Amino acid sequence: MNEIGTYVRTDDHGVLRVGGTHVMLDSVVAAFQQGYSAETIRQQFPSLRLEEVYGAITYYLSHAEELRAYLQRQDGVWQQELDLAEGQPNAVAQRLRATQHARAA
Repeated sequence: MNEIGTYVRTDDHGVLRVGGTHVMLDSVVAAFQQGYSAETIRQQFPSLRLEEVYGAITYYLSHAEELRAYLQRQDGVWQQELDLAEGQPNAVAQRLRATQHARAA
């Protein structure tokens, strides 16, 4: 049987991951906060076992105060990446957007 600490680990970049996977704790927490069940979250992330999803949720619930700052920092990182991507769209994305606009017109 795993202890709760083994359900969440910190990778080399300081990102919290679930179990031995690349799934970020942020993703599991976001789905949980949106009201998804552990079983639905498991379907969204097939590399996770149901036990790991429950373990990650339990970890989040038992460390909510200390994770608040981490999750806010991660939101900031995501926003920076989105801003960067929107400022420098690649050629494929530009063609897809142009096609969508043409179809809508």
